[in-house]
Amino acid sequence: MKHLLNPLDFTVTELDALLKLANAIEAAPEKYAHACEGKKLATCFYEPSTRTRLSFEAAMLNLGGSVIGFASGDNSSAAKGESVSDTIRVISCYADICAIRHPKEGAALVASSRSSIPVINAGDGGHQHPTQTLTDLLTIYSLKGHFDHLKIGLCGDLKFGRTVHSLIDALIRYEGVEFILISPEELRVPGYIREDVLDANQISYKEVERLEEALPELDLLYMTRVQKERFFNEEDYIRMKDFYILDKAKMELAPKDMLVLHPLPRVNEISVEVDDDPRAVYFKQAQYGVYVRMALILTLLNIHID
Repeated sequence: MKHLLNPLDFTVTELDALLKLANAIEAAPEKYAHACEGKKLATCFYEPSTRTRLSFEAAMLNLGGSVIGFASGDNSSAAKGESVSDTIRVISCYADICAIRHPKEGAALVASSRSSIPVINAGDGGHQHPTQTLTDLLTIYSLKGHFDHLKIGLCGDLKFGRTVHSLIDALIRYEGVEFILISPEELRVPGYIREDVLDANQISYKEVERLEEALPELDLLYMTRVQKERFFNEEDYIRMKDFYILDKAKMELAPKDMLVLHPLPRVNEISVEVDDDPRAVYFKQAQYGVYVRMALILTLLNIHID
């Protein structure tokens, strides 16, 4: 039995197979419409979510399966003090596979150690968000055709942004990848990412504060919102929330084939006037999230369609 707790749980070869399966699902969804009949996905979301939870549910329903679960810890026995460990042991009696989101780092790991069904980490605090990373990778793979020799700008909240941390982990395995880390001093990538991931793997990167400085040389810009829920005081959040706003004027500085990705939800960091730019692919990215989660469910349940 295999779980997905972080992006490195799949080798490059396994990841390649997963992305190809997602592309096959996109090309012929009707072929997979009954693949999970009789199977149940449990969505255990202790933290609010729109895209991640609904895309998991859509993925399972598209495969002919069914969904059970809860959308808030307040609506589960966690409100009575039940541990994640006990909850997953009970869920294992009801479902065939589980997607869990929790505000505490390591919660998905605890769940996987007690589960008798595959566990998917749907986000644990500021730590990892591997299925968003799979979504990002499928978007890049489908629209760029490759991962190697890309110059990638990561912009915004690089301190608390678990999507950024997961994406860096995944992309360092490809040849010639370079990062430009665009953030204010207070929201820089944590030291352990710089030292244990980037420096340790001799990955080329630089840190800048101005988005305008980085735009002309990028193949890919990954925007993130400043996350209010990760701040301990509101004054710091208000001071940082509008530090970066990507608008039409800034897009004029970018290459004609640069892609703009965003894990969503956005607040003010991308102006709506950018939405009509063909380089803005964040809503297409959300659609890719369904295909890649369909592929992931089939892979973890070991279901093969000839």
